[in-house]
Amino acid sequence: MLLPPSLLVLSLFSISSYAQLSLPSPAWLPPNATAGATATTGSNTSVPNEQWSTLLGDLLYFYEAQRSGKLPSSNRVSWRNNSATSDGSDVNLDLTGGYYDAGDYIKVAFPLSFTLNSICWGAVDFGMGYDLSNQTSYLDSMLRWGLDWLIKMHPSSDTLYVEVADTGIDNAYWGGDQNIPGPRPSFQINDTSPGTDAAAGVSAAFASCSYLYYGGALSPTTIGKSSVNSTAPASLKNTTYADTLLTHAVQIYDFAVNASGGMTLYQNSVPEVQDSYASSGYGDELVMAGLWLSLAVNASQSANSTLNITSPSPQTYYSLAESYYSQFNLAGQNSVFNWDDKTAGTYVLFAQMAFLGFEGANNFSQWQIEAERYLDVVVDPSSSKGAASLTKGGLFYYSGDSNDASLNPALNAAMLLTRYTASGLCSDNDKKAAYLSFAQSQLDYTLGKNPMFVPYVVGLHPNSPINPHSAMSSGGDDINEIDTSPSLSQGNTYVLYGAVVGGPDRFDRFFDIRSDWVENEVALDYNAPMLTLTAMHIVTDDVDPYFTQLQVGENEQVKPKGQPCDDAIQNGCSGHLLSEGGKIALGVVFGVTGLVLIGLLGMWIWTIRKREELPTLAGKAR
Repeated sequence: MLLPPSLLVLSLFSISSYAQLSLPSPAWLPPNATAGATATTGSNTSVPNEQWSTLLGDLLYFYEAQRSGKLPSSNRVSWRNNSATSDGSDVNLDLTGGYYDAGDYIKVAFPLSFTLNSICWGAVDFGMGYDLSNQTSYLDSMLRWGLDWLIKMHPSSDTLYVEVADTGIDNAYWGGDQNIPGPRPSFQINDTSPGTDAAAGVSAAFASCSYLYYGGALSPTTIGKSSVNSTAPASLKNTTYADTLLTHAVQIYDFAVNASGGMTLYQNSVPEVQDSYASSGYGDELVMAGLWLSLAVNASQSANSTLNITSPSPQTYYSLAESYYSQFNLAGQNSVFNWDDKTAGTYVLFAQMAFLGFEGANNFSQWQIEAERYLDVVVDPSSSKGAASLTKGGLFYYSGDSNDASLNPALNAAMLLTRYTASGLCSDNDKKAAYLSFAQSQLDYTLGKNPMFVPYVVGLHPNSPINPHSAMSSGGDDINEIDTSPSLSQGNTYVLYGAVVGGPDRFDRFFDIRSDWVENEVALDYNAPMLTLTAMHIVTDDVDPYFTQLQVGENEQVKPKGQPCDDAIQNGCSGHLLSEGGKIALGVVFGVTGLVLIGLLGMWIWTIRKREELPTLAGKAR
């Protein structure tokens, strides 16, 4: 099913702040990590809880530290500078702004679109958490910094820039934001060299965020013991800005499905992204974008919008989503939910929309069954046929996907469980309790209830990681001395408040080594599920987050010696416990060897017995 291009006559490519919310004065700043060791429970309990609010503020602050381009006068990160101010000059465009993707200086549209989609979805569901903690204006600022850059990256209806900067050049640099090496080329997809996944992913980001700015809701219900009676989207309604976002969402989706070059993975058109964020498919992005477009177009028709989009209708987009869901066989999947695979998220969004009574979505029972089939496997990993498991310390672990960032799959799973439960979608109370309990266990693990006694958020507590893999915050400038300048015991020169790191290995061990990007890298998408989970807790929880229970310094008593064995540090693999693949291989070797030995032993016994029988047999023969 293709959208008829003749119906798409929108053209709104200007960028404006559109009455961005005023930021607090004085600005909110993260407290010193020592504040995280102070409990506020007891006589000081309240909603919002101060520690949950601080965590939300820290998580948003991280994005401000990741900003690229000319920084505004409201910049709160004193050690950051204007940077990459010529991005786009190679194609005569202004592609400055946006966010550096991780601990490096590349800017990539595909994972950013997932991040923004995730955060806007969370702000639709639990936006009151931002309001109660006085962080809504910072949420608004954070979203616009990313969305306005994506608008720049979409200069015409059938052109989308997907990456700025060369991964190879960038990976060879370690240092601050003042000497970022060039050239920083701009890579695009277009009508003849398309990228269905990247285009649909960006469309989903624009559509979900436009729905948020229209004031859209997905009707979650109250959970927990909060005195707050309901949840609602964050208070940043702005119809004009929502119109702009929806315009781009509609045009990019049309480009995704109607490009003359057909549907294809975006790395087929832009091989350079193969080393940064290659995609494994595009059916999930097409479904996710279609669902959010159906919601956003419907919202625009009820919000005094000037767009007057009557065709394609909301029902058309919803039907497209259902069609692509079937075409790409998304049913029955148990894959991780992340920037590359949104399939699990579509189960929950389909269920939310059907429960909401969205026109055309009249099959709630079907989506409830499918969503709970997936979520049941999450809370009982033993039923995943080896795809997932729990570490000894209790971390949800996807073999393959968790190896290079263990916390991200676990937190995304917790986010889906929490969203589904809070939306009142569970088929029974036992399932609701199981989902919430498991989600809480993953959040608690991340916040310090783990064998390392480490809350895996930088600057949150004295036990937090101090060596995130971040070139800009490290203070070092020699790629050959990442772990010695500054020393690991000293920590990074600048505290990257609010950054969620990759996380421990599958043995629950965390080494806090700067060069170990597997455990210590930071990334835009790592923070996204934590924002949603934290916003929910602000609305529902007057009890402190787990990290306040940690004893300062107890992490040092259990910190592992030596080095990890992972994709970042191979010299730690000598004598290391075998991977799952290694165990299987060793099992095969020993199995075969054992069979050979047993066979040889049997032959030896048989020979001895035959020799003992030879005289008798000879006598008989004579």
